[in-house]
Amino acid sequence: MPTPVLNLLRLALRAVCRAYFGLELIGVERIPASGPLIITPNHQTFADPPLVTIPVLRPVHYMAWSRLFTVPVFGRFIRLLRAFPVQVESADPRAARAAVRLLQSGQAVMIFPEGERTPDGGVQRFKPGAFRLAVSLGAPVLPVTIDGGHAAWPPGRVFPRPGRIRITYHAPIHPDPGLAPRLAARQMMERAHAIISSALQTVATR
Repeated sequence: MPTPVLNLLRLALRAVCRAYFGLELIGVERIPASGPLIITPNHQTFADPPLVTIPVLRPVHYMAWSRLFTVPVFGRFIRLLRAFPVQVESADPRAARAAVRLLQSGQAVMIFPEGERTPDGGVQRFKPGAFRLAVSLGAPVLPVTIDGGHAAWPPGRVFPRPGRIRITYHAPIHPDPGLAPRLAARQMMERAHAIISSALQTVATR
C-alpha cells in the first residue's frame, strides 16, 4: 500500500530538493524493505518527515506533535501523510497504543526522539519512548542523521533558504534480548544518539 500524497510527489520533491538544497541521500540501501521498523531521525525542520521519506519505498506513519493538527489546512495535510498526534509535553498512552498497533502489523513508524526541533542544530537529549517501544516489540530502530536542515530553515524563519542538506541512513540497530527491558531501551537510545551525532558535520553536537 503506497504512502499517499508523497508517492505522487516523490520524484518532483527529490528533484526540487536536489536543486534548492543540494539534497544528498546516503545509505539508502540500509532501509529495511519490510517488517516492523522505527525510524528515528534527529529533528531540524518542519520538512524533515517528507525529506527523510523520499527514498523509503514503503508506507511510513509519523508520530507528530499534537498542536500541528490544530493548524488550519496544515493539520489536514499531515494526516494525508499518515501522521498521528502525540502529546510531547507528557506521556501519551493513546499515541503509544497507535504506534504499537502499527508496528505489530509490520508497518514503519517515524518518531523524532528529541520530541521537537533543535534550537541550535545540535542533537538534543533523546526521549526514551521510541526505544522502549522497540524493546517491547522486538522491533529494529533505523537511526537517521539530518545535517544542514537547521542552517537552511532555522526556527523563526518563515521560508527555507538555499543550502546543503545531507541525510544519512544508518544500519538498523536491534534490542539486546539479554538485557532487562529498561536497560536494553537505554542502551539503544544511547547507541542511536551516538550514531546520529557521528554523521552531523555542520555543527557540534551536545
